[in-house]
Amino acid sequence: MPHRQTQLERYFDTLILLLRDRIGFMAQIAENQRVTSKIAALMVAGSVLFAVYGAIVGSFSGWPQAISSAVKLPILYLLTLLICFPTLYFFNVLFGSRKSLVQHFGVLISAVAAIGVLLFSFAPITLFFLVTTQNYSFFLLLNVAIMALTGIVGVKFLYDGMLMMSEQDDPDGYANRKRLLQAWLGLYAFVGSQLGWTLRPFFGAPGEPFQLFRQLEGNFYQSVFHAIANLLNLP
Repeated sequence: MPHRQTQLERYFDTLILLLRDRIGFMAQIAENQRVTSKIAALMVAGSVLFAVYGAIVGSFSGWPQAISSAVKLPILYLLTLLICFPTLYFFNVLFGSRKSLVQHFGVLISAVAAIGVLLFSFAPITLFFLVTTQNYSFFLLLNVAIMALTGIVGVKFLYDGMLMMSEQDDPDGYANRKRLLQAWLGLYAFVGSQLGWTLRPFFGAPGEPFQLFRQLEGNFYQSVFHAIANLLNLP
């Protein structure tokens, strides 16, 4: 009896198609082929992968933090995208883009889903260090490095996809759209890091009770420097 695919399996098939043929997938978005269904599939599949990774990093501090991080990590990436998306879309339109709002969002959610896959690919490594070390600063910095690396690859994915789509628009505004995209990527990274700090904790902290959110103080970069100092036993 032939196996009938579930809806979730179809969503992950769309994600695999993106990974296998990124150029063809982006070309379909540029040609407005089933973009809405692609967005739905990538949002669901990507969120599942983010949730798995979030649960792993959160389990460093126990199951309440694991559940919290499994919910908050997909929210972090999707909410960052939603906050920054209007700026990119409307400025692109101003500089001659003829692609729709849905097509723009399709490219962006493709990049976010790719980050989810890359994070999931690091899950066994993260799980290994979760089991073999109790050094909070090391585990924190390890995951910050993993998220930074996957974010850089995802940004490159997004950059290439947006340029591919932009090449089909008004050539007179292409240079402006390219510069805009480069500036927007910096904005996207800044908003993402600040939003992550706002939604913390994702890892919890040794010896402290579970908290869904922490009081807003300091910033993400100070926290990273503090963790490095603790790891190296610096004053």
